[in-house]
Amino acid sequence: MLLRKLILLLYILQSVTSQSQNINLKIETYPNAESKIIQYNKHHSSFKSITNEIKAFQNQLINAGYLNNEVTEISTKDSTNYKCIIILKNKIKFVHIYMDKKNTTDSLYQELKLTKSKNKNYYISEYTKLEKNLEFQNRIINNKGYPFSELSLIEIQKKNDSTLTGKLKIDTNEKKRVLNRIIIKGYEKFPKSYLRHFLKIKKDKTFNLDEINTKAISLNNLNFSKQIKSPEVLFLKDSTKLYIYLEKTPSNNFDGYLGFATNENSNKIEFNGYLNLNLINNLNYGESLHLEYKSDETEQKNFNLTTNLPYIFNSPIGIEASLNILKRDSTFINTNQKVDLFYQLNDKHSIYTGISTTESSDLTNENTNLNIIDYTNNFFNIKYQYIKHQKDDLLFPIQTFAKIETGYGTRKSNTNNLNQTLINIDANHIFNLNNKNSIYFRTSIKLLNSENYLENELFRFGGINNIRGFTENSLTANSLYTLNTEYRYRLSNSIFVNSIIDVATFKNNLIKQEENLYGFGFGFGVLTNGGLLRFIYANGKQKNEVFNFSNSKIHLSLKTDF
Repeated sequence: MLLRKLILLLYILQSVTSQSQNINLKIETYPNAESKIIQYNKHHSSFKSITNEIKAFQNQLINAGYLNNEVTEISTKDSTNYKCIIILKNKIKFVHIYMDKKNTTDSLYQELKLTKSKNKNYYISEYTKLEKNLEFQNRIINNKGYPFSELSLIEIQKKNDSTLTGKLKIDTNEKKRVLNRIIIKGYEKFPKSYLRHFLKIKKDKTFNLDEINTKAISLNNLNFSKQIKSPEVLFLKDSTKLYIYLEKTPSNNFDGYLGFATNENSNKIEFNGYLNLNLINNLNYGESLHLEYKSDETEQKNFNLTTNLPYIFNSPIGIEASLNILKRDSTFINTNQKVDLFYQLNDKHSIYTGISTTESSDLTNENTNLNIIDYTNNFFNIKYQYIKHQKDDLLFPIQTFAKIETGYGTRKSNTNNLNQTLINIDANHIFNLNNKNSIYFRTSIKLLNSENYLENELFRFGGINNIRGFTENSLTANSLYTLNTEYRYRLSNSIFVNSIIDVATFKNNLIKQEENLYGFGFGFGVLTNGGLLRFIYANGKQKNEVFNFSNSKIHLSLKTDF
């Protein structure tokens, strides 16, 4: 009644100063200074705006626990300055919530995992958090198969000046729902094994919409499909259908580069290069085939073929097999075969275990080099792999990659048998500073631990894929640490420039060599209709070597998706 009289007074005052357009409002609360905590608009253009602001302020007080707040005075010194006084009265701080077991079962309350007060049959909620707590609890019930459930407090009463009591009522409105059918729209041939094992969404399981939405996002980490809209659910009287909207994306790619430099002895230009072909999901099975062939100016040829078959026989296990052939001029040839079983933990993490065998043959047959002999080795391997993609980034689609692999085995030759261990770590990450600037880091560690070493079993490195500015695979080591860095600046969505700073430390115990290497340069990339074209100019030097422009290398590469 009092508030109506005060509002009536405002309209009377409005008739006196109806032309005013700049009216100031000050709100004071007693006994506490809540007006200093709760923000409100102090400047208004009409008296109607003032009354709406006072009501909004009172609603904020109610949310803070002052359910009985009361406007006692609205006064004015002149036609443009008004003051409102609100008495807060008692503040409700807690709500004691009892269970209403007349309409619901104990199992639903158990799903909420509510903690009761000691020796009491109720639990306590802070009044200011009551609404969020009820929303959270209702979400839990929703995700237990009751998507239309409702939570409410009934029989609310005042216990004392700071506490209310009430009963928690749960209305499920229907029987528990399960997911009866999953329907793919847009990419109907999407491999169904990925629903069961990659997304872990299964039919005839309790319907949980939050879980479905979370898992569906992980589809964007697949390199052969993407989600085009959020999942939708059709609730029928006796069934529940889930619709997932996908689009098949181009995932095959061809990558190659051409490098050229001046031969120090002949002063002639020499060329080298490689091709890298990836065929992914062409059979709509999620399979992949990787083919790489590399030939460089050191007369070294490298052939690598890897195939990956996920979820064989609709099981959670996949197979990865590879064949690698390395031929070093007319000196030796290595043939490596490897088979792994792998299990994909989720959309980013995978673990592998398997065996590999290598046969190496001395092609000279003259035994003039005692460091190159025929041998075979067998390794038992364990590997962990992590991949995180950058959605809709055509220039840099992968933000993080990590691979950690270790192997234990035996090298057999005509002279002796030796136990060996192998460690291979490769990781890279893009730190996005903003939309245009980013920093790229890549680190690689390769370690072969053995009592002695052969030249035809050492790691070969140098070139665009590890330490830039050096001839491809011109260096050998049994221990290798490399760090590649790039500062990248996007000129547009299809053009970027980058710096190059590479560092490597390696050991070759066979010839007692231990050195530090450095690579410096720059590059740029252009996204064309044919793919991503990259240009790299780099100069490599040893620690105490004088910088020489004639040692610079130029690399061109083109990666095409199709």
